[in-house]
Amino acid sequence: MSLSRRSFLQQSSFAAIATVTASAWGTARFRMPPGLQLYTVREQMNADLDATLVAVHAAGFREVEAAGFGRATAATVRTALDKAGLRCVSAHHHFVELEKHLNEAIAFDKELGAEYLVLATPGRRSQGGPGKPAALTLDDWRYTAEQMNEIGAKLKAAGLRLAYHNHTAEFTLAESILPYAELMRICEPGLVSFELDCGWARVAGQDPVTWMQEHRDRFCMLHVKDFALPEHPAPEKRDQARITELGRGSIDYAPIFAEAARSQNIQHAFIEQESFDMPWKEALAIDAAYMKRWSA
Repeated sequence: MSLSRRSFLQQSSFAAIATVTASAWGTARFRMPPGLQLYTVREQMNADLDATLVAVHAAGFREVEAAGFGRATAATVRTALDKAGLRCVSAHHHFVELEKHLNEAIAFDKELGAEYLVLATPGRRSQGGPGKPAALTLDDWRYTAEQMNEIGAKLKAAGLRLAYHNHTAEFTLAESILPYAELMRICEPGLVSFELDCGWARVAGQDPVTWMQEHRDRFCMLHVKDFALPEHPAPEKRDQARITELGRGSIDYAPIFAEAARSQNIQHAFIEQESFDMPWKEALAIDAAYMKRWSA
């Protein structure tokens, strides 16, 4: 396939930037295959699971992280993954799934080949009555951490690992305490690790570099995404952040990758893009190429 002059110059520019920033920040390269969080292509998978996974591989991905497959069986999904040449290493779950249906989740994810089960939502000590749920309390966050320790112990016994995935709620003060810091304090490092969503952290006004510096070896995976951020990002400005392809937004990954290489033992890094303003296959190719430049 021939490249247009514009595309060639753009790719050469990105490669040069990656080389310069890697040199400036030390080793900023993840020597691992680019991963994709499959929530990115949830609508496409619902329409045609096999064709979507083949397209994910064609875009340059080799590892994926699951986030629900509708009513498809684990055997069906595993067959589709194998045919597409993809390896599922991690799977996201809601709190209730792991609290109430842990054995089923373990069986499903093991058949996929996953090594990590990731809690992607916090729990509540009391579910309350009907209507809109009240804001999460500090006690809810502490309950979540306590339950994660218990779930983490069960997963460890099953040969799996538990990680927690953040959004922005973790960075909204609860009784003058930052919930994410409370999770870090209560969760036992040998039972619970963390998957740092760098994009949502930045949307919430947080610096992923600082979190990694202050919590060495607590993060096992990263979510890599880009946003056009508003001025002075904060959790309450979440709706003002616009998702975009990697390298086209506001987030500088050079110091993030460098710190991850320095103070963490990152096992996997997953690109996640919740929506598209261009054809999705083109967007995935741009995202995968961005990560490949860092690991080349």
